Amino acid sequence: MQITPKTNLEEFSLPLPIYRTIHIADAVGKNNDEFSLLIGLDKNLVSQLKKYSLDLSDIEIQTFTSDKIRFGEGIYEDWYKKNRAPFALVQKNTNILAALIWFGPKSFEQNGNWHTVAWRAYNPFRGKRLMKEFIKFTMDFYVKKIPNIKFWASIKIENTGSIKLAGMLGFQEVKEKSNNISCVMVKN
Repeated sequence: MQITPKTNLEEFSLPLPIYRTIHIADAVGKNNDEFSLLIGLDKNLVSQLKKYSLDLSDIEIQTFTSDKIRFGEGIYEDWYKKNRAPFALVQKNTNILAALIWFGPKSFEQNGNWHTVAWRAYNPFRGKRLMKEFIKFTMDFYVKKIPNIKFWASIKIENTGSIKLAGMLGFQEVKEKSNNISCVMVKN
């Protein structure tokens, strides 16, 4: 995926006010699909996120995430109050949420300024080679807004594709924090 950052962005701090979005980049996928990269989710994108989270036919979302509880049955506003910064990849011609990444402060260990990161792609965009560049771009963008942080992710051990992707992004497993349910990975 080729990403082109927007220039002359307005000044802002994270997290954004709830339901506010800022268009930070444009992207073109391998099959020439065009996307917008946004910080924040408006009410339409939150509605799509809830629908994705409750879609029992999406085995990957149901198996590898807690999104059914977090977004489907939970209240987005309560999740957002945890100082989360969601980034959305939205297909331009349809305004469909293709992928989501979020960051936010969350203790991993006592030393360091740790922020959690989580990502997911939605059907029919999963497997289209969008995530690696999307994650790299958003991590770099996030660090420019909130410097001197370290990232950590907890990935279900069955989600071998996501663990492999994290490794390609420079994350390393912390064996003493991992268990038979989750692989905990960090990136300094």
